[in-house]
Amino acid sequence: MSTTPITWFEIGTDRPEEAERFYGELFGWTFEEQGAGSGGSYRVTGAGGDTGIGGAIRATDGTSPNYAVFYAEVTDVSETCRRAEAAGGKVLVAARTAPSGLTLAHLLDPAGNHLGVFSPPPAQG
Repeated sequence: MSTTPITWFEIGTDRPEEAERFYGELFGWTFEEQGAGSGGSYRVTGAGGDTGIGGAIRATDGTSPNYAVFYAEVTDVSETCRRAEAAGGKVLVAARTAPSGLTLAHLLDPAGNHLGVFSPPPAQG
């Protein structure tokens, strides 16, 4: 089996302006608002440059706890969910596909740590 890369992170917060300021001052990250499918704020950063990973701040509007999660890029999200359960983990949010074609799910490892998996949208031909 090949190694699965970690290619994205997301910081969910009920105070996105404060998070953007904090990470901007701490690491020099800049963010661009790209909106979220659910109508909330989604501020994307290319923080990783050429050697690291990108990510975003997602405004939660207080509807969920604040969090930070990494995402592993996989070929098949549903199969990864099945393998996670077989390995003792749990599916927190079942696989779903966004209108863009991106498929993602949220998992818990056996210790209860939250992680995400995703497959990018199919290449436009």
